[in-house]
This record gives sequence, structure tokens and C-alpha cells, in this order.
Amino acid sequence: MSAIRNIISATTIEEVQAAVSMIGPPLLARGGGTKPALSQADGVGTLDLSGLRGISEYDPGEYTFTAYAGTPLAVVRHALAEHGQYLPFDPPLADAGATLGGTIAAGVSGAGRMRYGGVRDFLIGVRFVDGQGRLVRGGGKVVKNAAGFDLPKLMTGSLGRLGVLVEVSFKVFPAPAAYATVAATLPTMAEAARMVQQLAAAPVDWEALDIAPAPKGATLWARLGGLKQALPPRVARVQELLEDSRLLTPAEDEALWRRINALDFGNAADMLVKAALTARDIPALDAALAAAGAVRHYSAAGNLAWIAWPGSAHDLDRLLAGQRLPGLTLRGAAAFPLVGRRPAAAFLQPVKQTLDPAGRFPAFEQDAD
Repeated sequence: MSAIRNIISATTIEEVQAAVSMIGPPLLARGGGTKPALSQADGVGTLDLSGLRGISEYDPGEYTFTAYAGTPLAVVRHALAEHGQYLPFDPPLADAGATLGGTIAAGVSGAGRMRYGGVRDFLIGVRFVDGQGRLVRGGGKVVKNAAGFDLPKLMTGSLGRLGVLVEVSFKVFPAPAAYATVAATLPTMAEAARMVQQLAAAPVDWEALDIAPAPKGATLWARLGGLKQALPPRVARVQELLEDSRLLTPAEDEALWRRINALDFGNAADMLVKAALTARDIPALDAALAAAGAVRHYSAAGNLAWIAWPGSAHDLDRLLAGQRLPGLTLRGAAAFPLVGRRPAAAFLQPVKQTLDPAGRFPAFEQDAD
């Protein structure tokens, strides 16, 4: 374990326990640093887990693996691909260096979560260090081992405020052999939102359903995955549902979803915020965001918004609260990890008091001017 300017680096679970047990400022874990608003805070030390990495167990026959929290998603993706498997929740920022632990702590999933669910649906086991330096285990390393309180789900989206994830176990699925994306332009965002609801209700196994503003109206992307020879009739069916649509080339398909996975929205100086919503919320929200000059993209059939916000965190906080929508800041003001409506606040505080009575990890919200 090493310490440099309030940054403590840990490469073993024992070093994490020692760091948490030390007397000093509260600690916040950092993996790949791809979500800076969640890995830094005023008056808080950094616990660097980038060295706590590696896949400790992987059984392709059981479709499960266990790895240390600092393991980069790209490393996991490569190991799974060698056996034709993948993480179906499409964790974002994989190419940028995001880690397993950071993905769980942030509770983020990508556009590909449409078919099978998000990160919490595939996380089956965790080991984490609580605020008293104790190693806590929840769930297991195999799918059938799921007794007791569901700590994996509790730690998903906990933002490093309840404990430091050190080892995690996931279930995985066979990867689709091929993909195909159909793109269509709708006259307005409201019509695109209605169409995406209709498509989501159709008897189709969608890999992704995304919409975003276009120079004239809105663009809708519908992605399918599966056996290559089975895709053409499925694509034809989608094009029957979507008038004036076109099939993207394989290169266009790959480039589009890689850009979306990279969360390449807006400018580097903008806040980047994830907001939970429904497709019915999109027209009103999009109008308000457009008036403020924000870049926006909607994934998971309109149930997830990515917002690149050029203004102040206070203004976005008020905008989302006015629409009764919760948001999570990935890039921007560290004092505002949570913006908008905060439905889980009443539940989280007593849980934090139990796991972290001495406040070794920061509060879910900081005072901000």
C-alpha cells in the first residue's frame, strides 16, 4: 500500500482493509477514473484500486466469473469473447478504462441492457470492505447460491458510500454472432417517443432501442442480435414497423454503438448526467433540455437519458427536480453526484449508518454553494 498526496493505492484486499481502518479523512474508491464526479469529493481522500485487478475465477461452462473490483471492463470483455460470451448489460466506457467496481458502484449500464436487463441483474456476488474495515460477503460465485439479504443489489449504485467493493462475481451469456441496426427519422421527438414505446411492446427481442434529436425531428435506432442467417427476416419485419428506414452497414452499426457506449455526447467541459425516466417523460424533458442548449440521447426504449449539460449543476438539479426525475452525475461537479429527485435518500441514510457508523466514506450528498 502506498500513499501520495492524499491518494492511497491498494493492490490487495488486506491493504484496502488497512486503508479504511486508518485515521484520516473519509475515503472514496477510484478505479479507472472514467466517472470523475463519482470518484472525487472535497475534503475526501482517494483510495486507488486500479492495482486490485485480475480475473480470479472463470468457468465458461457455468457462465460465471469472479474478478477483483479494479479489473478493467476491456480485460473482462476480451476474456469472455474467447469463449463466445459477453456481459449483456453493455457496461459503458469500456474502451476508456472503466472497471467492474466502478460500473457497479455507479450502477450504470449501456444501450445493450434493453434485452436482458442492467448490471444489477447480472451481479451475483460481492465482497466489500465496510466502514469498520470488515470484509463483508454477499451472494455467491454461482447463480444458484443466492441466500440471505441481497447485498449485490444494495451495492449496485451505492457510489462507494456504503463500502469499498473488492471482489465481484457475475453471470454471463452467449454473445450474439451478428448484429443489425435499422435507423429511421421521425418528424418530432414526441413521435419518436411514441414509436419507441410501440416497438418496445412488440414481440421482438431488441438488443437496443435508442432515440436522439436530429436536424429535422428525431432519429430512432433499433438494433437486433443473433445468428447471422436469422437476421434478414427479422430486419424485414422491423422495416415494416418503421417507415422510411434504412439498414446500417456493419461498419456503421459498430461505429454507432461504440460511440454510444463511450458516452460521446456534448463537450468535455459539459456535465454528463444519467437520468431515469419513461418514454412518456421524453417530450417535456427534451423541450426543457433543448431550450438550455443541452445535448441529449435516450436509451433503453426511452427509460434512460444521457444529458450533456452546459450550464450550472444547480440549474440542472432544479430542472430535473421540477420534472420529478432522478439524475446521477458522471462528469462535472463532484458536490452534485445526485441531481433532481432523490427517491432513495430516506432508505440509504440508515443503511449507511449501519455499514459506516464512523463516516469513513463520504455522504451521498455534500453541501454545495
